[in-house]
Amino acid sequence: MSAYLPRFSAARAGRNLISVAPGFFAGMLASLGLSPFGYWPISLVAFALVLWFVAEAPAGAAAFRRALACGMGYFALALNWIVDPFLVQPEIFGWMAPFALLLMALGGGMFWAIPGWVAWHAGRGVSLRALGFAACLVLSDWLRGWIFTGFPWALNGQIWVETPIAQLAAYCGALGLSSVTVVAAVLPVALGPTRRGIITGTIASALFLAACWGLGSWRMAAPLPPDLARTVRLVQPDAVQARKWDPQWAGVFYGRMLDLTAAPGRDGRRPDLVIWPETAVNFLLEQPGDELLRIAQAAQGARVVIGVQSGRNGEYFNSLAEITPAGQTGAIYDKFHLVPFGEYLPWGKQLRRFGINAFAAQLGSGFTPGAGPRVLQLGDLPPVQPLICYEVIFPDHLRGDDERPGWLLQATNDAWFGTWTGPWQHLAQARLRAIESGLPLLRVANTGVSAVIDARGRVRQQLGLGTVGLIDTALPAALPPTPFIRWGDWWVPLDAALAVLLVAVAARRRTPRKSGGL
Repeated sequence: MSAYLPRFSAARAGRNLISVAPGFFAGMLASLGLSPFGYWPISLVAFALVLWFVAEAPAGAAAFRRALACGMGYFALALNWIVDPFLVQPEIFGWMAPFALLLMALGGGMFWAIPGWVAWHAGRGVSLRALGFAACLVLSDWLRGWIFTGFPWALNGQIWVETPIAQLAAYCGALGLSSVTVVAAVLPVALGPTRRGIITGTIASALFLAACWGLGSWRMAAPLPPDLARTVRLVQPDAVQARKWDPQWAGVFYGRMLDLTAAPGRDGRRPDLVIWPETAVNFLLEQPGDELLRIAQAAQGARVVIGVQSGRNGEYFNSLAEITPAGQTGAIYDKFHLVPFGEYLPWGKQLRRFGINAFAAQLGSGFTPGAGPRVLQLGDLPPVQPLICYEVIFPDHLRGDDERPGWLLQATNDAWFGTWTGPWQHLAQARLRAIESGLPLLRVANTGVSAVIDARGRVRQQLGLGTVGLIDTALPAALPPTPFIRWGDWWVPLDAALAVLLVAVAARRRTPRKSGGL
């Protein structure tokens, strides 16, 4: 029986590990284009190295290992913030932090490893395999957007957020930006490996990027409609997550929000709307006592939108609720795309038997999802589509022409994401939603970064991390519906799949036919 089992060889394992180490570091370099670093030239070169490293593997299994190492390096650095939720209560959950990072990197790496294996078998030679791998990475980014409830964080195309190229998202979405990344990276590899081919490919890549840059710059140069005559106040209390639900600190944070809400407006003008961040208060919406009236009195005639937990029929929701000037509850929005394990537990009924609850749940064992995306009418302001925290990373949640809002609102508690990369990457994705929709987006964060984002994704004002303060802003105007809103980005994965098919067909034609015999 043992003769049929593979034998473990420490020497072979060591050689395999050493052979993929360059890919791991190339993947880490590729992630440096993401926020807050923004080193997109380094990222682009690193992606080219990743494509070459996988494409020139001697066998399909080697391509799988190399792509896995590249992906693990990319996601280990890009998603390093995944350890921070476990450090809020380190004495209880701290031991899980390294395992969470390892599993996240490994899971992300698989979304590169399988494309690497497929591309190696589909193509023949480094050029075709590199082209196939590049197209498969676009399909991988698309797949990550919906499989297992979706996690389109750290897409390849997000390296362009700080550049005019990001404006192309209005036409092709964030997934289209991933196509821009891999096309620019693969050209020097596909036209190589000779020196002349690499130079030609690099020039072609530069010309392609220049065209994309020019189109984005042209869009950015067009004037925006004038701001609306409505003032919105964003309130940032800086409620540190480790103290957020501490009874001794909860009153302090609540007092900050009341004081910021009551603060004098600019030029003596009161805001028309005040917005608090996600889960801003520690009372249940259905059991507020006198607090809704206190909030309304602090607002002095303005409407207030607060992040609050609500409970109905034994179920609990992560909600945004309008507080009217009379201190009554108005429109309510329930978050519908919940964070797995953070806000709800897959197989929750079984896990509850062991006393395991979702991380962010203060009531019950987890939240119940709301009905879905919706548009709210808050007084005489333009209709708004709320997005609570994690929901902003999904382009598919944006409302189309049938129910188009005038602006987007993201209320979030980024304290879970630490203070290094997570909040900035979250902000970058909010900016992409503004570009894709042609709608301004107001972002209210518990500990930062709160921001005013115009309809082209540019940040007008912001409050940094760890800051207590407010922003009073005129409500930016919306643009007409973008091509992305009208038609979506379905054609991007379709084109990528077609590219893989063409690579496979070209490879078959390159394969010499075996001569037959009698």
